[in-house]
Amino acid sequence: MRILGIDYGTRRLGLALSDEGEILASPLPVCVRTTIKEDLHFLAGLIREKQVGKIILGLPLNMDGSQGEMARVVQEFADELRSECNVPVVLFDERLTTSEAERVLVHADISRKKRKNLRDGLAAVLILQGYLDSQRQG
Repeated sequence: MRILGIDYGTRRLGLALSDEGEILASPLPVCVRTTIKEDLHFLAGLIREKQVGKIILGLPLNMDGSQGEMARVVQEFADELRSECNVPVVLFDERLTTSEAERVLVHADISRKKRKNLRDGLAAVLILQGYLDSQRQG
């Protein structure tokens, strides 16, 4: 079984996939958002193609742990994913993953234009890897 990690964004979905041993997360090409129906159709196809058994969806909590408007949007998206794709969806705290991804890319001296295209995928990798690591640690 593989696990799909998703960094939800209003314009793009960052995507990452675990190996079969659920140890390492690797980036997938970013999904440029169109309509919710098309986004779900794309994800359903990806789930079948990659034999995904679980989805880890980053939950953007506020720094104090409370839920803001974006967290509610992500929870609604999770509900739609569950019903459309019939795969368990786990919400995982993603605080600071996008800013950490940006920091890594800046440190690697990646141009601003290229960072835009890599940031969401790297954020998805950080979300999924965080989940995988937390499962191994118990």
